[in-house]
Amino acid sequence: MPAIRPENAEILLADPCPALLTSDFVEDPFGRSLVLRVGHASQVFRWIEAGEFLMGSPADEAERGHSEKLHEVRLSHGFWLADTACTQAFWLAVWPVNPSCFQEHADNPVENISWHDAQGFIGELNRRLPTLQARLPSEAEWEYACRAGTTTPFVFGQQITPAEVNYHGGYPYADGRQGPYREQTVPAASLPVNPWGLFEMHGNVWEWCADWYAEYPGERQVDPLGAKYGKQRVLRGGTWSDPGRYARSANRSRIEPAYRPRSSGFRIALTQP
Repeated sequence: MPAIRPENAEILLADPCPALLTSDFVEDPFGRSLVLRVGHASQVFRWIEAGEFLMGSPADEAERGHSEKLHEVRLSHGFWLADTACTQAFWLAVWPVNPSCFQEHADNPVENISWHDAQGFIGELNRRLPTLQARLPSEAEWEYACRAGTTTPFVFGQQITPAEVNYHGGYPYADGRQGPYREQTVPAASLPVNPWGLFEMHGNVWEWCADWYAEYPGERQVDPLGAKYGKQRVLRGGTWSDPGRYARSANRSRIEPAYRPRSSGFRIALTQP
């Protein structure tokens, strides 16, 4: 499936800004979308409907992690989710210094940031646009959006290739064939889109989630937010430098929130006002 960025209505936000006009949206084959503009940069958001899914991975999924216990999750509220990881262009429209290692293209995702860096950026965005209610997605919201109704290891099926996902092609998933290794990030929205209009949920950069890392419960969960306390925050999605198995929908990673991996970025969620 080719990467297609749909035409969208725009919400122009000035400083000081008007209230976020969530009625200004468009319908397309992926559902509803809106555009947030800050200066000369923009970010598309997709509306993610409330729903239920199986979070984690089945016992027979190849190369699964021990912390991926399969359990039912219900998300009772819809939310807006950025269709890409935050780009360097959007970051620089809000924050004055670009920490990224791969600055060849303004549409490359911002990386080399900690969980605290991501929260600082989001805090500044909310300060400028106080009706926005921007935040990091919860881990459950992230996996729900990544899966987009699928139950396979990847939204693209049982296997991936570097044509679909930016990962270390020399280390394919399960019995996959070896492929190219790009050795860096690619511009946002340059690889195939998932059924809900989201790009690069697999690979490219790790994406910080709001949650503290903890083992999954065995019982059904409603709107889970992770542990109340912890030492490490959750990252999802895999990255350009990791083997294919880390890009699986269910894969979980975690590190200390002050740490700045060269491969870490984030994707913004918006709470529905």
